[in-house]
Amino acid sequence: MTETFDAIVIGTGQSGPSLAVRLAGAGRKTAIIERKLFGGTCVNVGCIPTKTLIASARTAHVARHGADYGVAIDGRISVDMTRVKARKDAVVRQSNEGVTKWLRGTPNLTVLEGHARLEGPRTVRVDGRTLEAEQIFLNVGGRASVPDMPGIAEVAYLTNSSMMEVDFLPEHLVVIGGSYIGLEFAQMYRRFGSRVTVVEMGPRLIAREDEDVSAAIQKILEGEGVEVRLNAKCITVAKHGNGVAAGLTCEGGPPEVTGSHLLLAVGRVPNTDDLGLEKAGVKTDPRGYIVVDDELRTSVPGIWALGDANGRGAFTHTSYNDYEIVAANLLDGGRRRVTDRIPAYALYIDPPLGRAGMTEREARAAGRKALSAKMMMSRVGRARERGETQGFMKIVVDAESRLILGAALLGIEADEVIHSIIDVMYAGAPYTVIQKAVHIHPTVTELIPTLLADLKPLE
Repeated sequence: MTETFDAIVIGTGQSGPSLAVRLAGAGRKTAIIERKLFGGTCVNVGCIPTKTLIASARTAHVARHGADYGVAIDGRISVDMTRVKARKDAVVRQSNEGVTKWLRGTPNLTVLEGHARLEGPRTVRVDGRTLEAEQIFLNVGGRASVPDMPGIAEVAYLTNSSMMEVDFLPEHLVVIGGSYIGLEFAQMYRRFGSRVTVVEMGPRLIAREDEDVSAAIQKILEGEGVEVRLNAKCITVAKHGNGVAAGLTCEGGPPEVTGSHLLLAVGRVPNTDDLGLEKAGVKTDPRGYIVVDDELRTSVPGIWALGDANGRGAFTHTSYNDYEIVAANLLDGGRRRVTDRIPAYALYIDPPLGRAGMTEREARAAGRKALSAKMMMSRVGRARERGETQGFMKIVVDAESRLILGAALLGIEADEVIHSIIDVMYAGAPYTVIQKAVHIHPTVTELIPTLLADLKPLE
């Protein structure tokens, strides 16, 4: 027997629940389906748990450096990983249970648990049940990529998901991948007390950033004892006693890194391979991401794709914005588009990197006549007061329109300060608006006008 709905939402990641509740509230009989964890990646194995762990790691780091601030801590600083994990689990549980209770308590919304697969452009099968709807919304997310590197099938390895179950301190954590996820775990576990080695195939860390950003981040991590191996052109893995050995082809250093545990942090893949997209005629790109237009419609009328699986953003905030776009266009008579949003994200090492818009390299490649400015964080009073002066702030603006093109803030509270720039960019206002603003002292943001006063032609 087929059950009929007005709308079906597959997946309870960041955009799915909000959309389902909104549709149900608009009078549409709605079903939402989850096969594993309510809340998706962010709530269970992504943003919330990792930032909770980072908070514990920072506490350990600050405690070890208490003497630098005139604070004496008697006795040895130790980290109880069982309690660290328990705290993380409690924070995750609160969010997971909150999403579940919200959905189950929403009138006009049916919550189903099971693996959903498309059987056609209007039909979804969930285990033994068949559902139909005129509108289907795919919010299936992604998972850690496991590369087909030599030896990987013979060794035990961790991903960002399985790291959430670790309640012990690895003696030596080898991280394959020198990008955002890998670097956050690298610093975190170094601060917990592990020896950590990051292995990156490229010539520098986080290659999408400008070279000075990559270099500064490497310096920060190495300053805390994280070992970095670049130009690992051919990575192999093999068992080594009770641990693992990673074979490298690098420009310098030993040709092999041996460790107790291996973490793979080499990117993400969409959860689209077992969704039945081919039965519905939904097109994907060569990497498996669902192809969508500027309003998140797929190649099949009546089917939309939101979140990580559409390849139009890999962040919680972009997924939520996907919901806002679809809801506004379907229910509010809006005409919002993906291309309206400005790229913005953060790297949550300590100090964090806040990013918005273009990099300097992208501005040059686009042929923009641009101005840029850079300021070291050592000039910022808040940073000096806190004894956290690592990093810098830099900004790029269009020389003719005076609009801000992008910014990279690496330093204390940069993940919050970047929003003062993002808001001006969304307003379509010239940089002089923020330059003339009066900010509170002493803060980091108050130095943004000083930074802008030093704009020079981008070379």
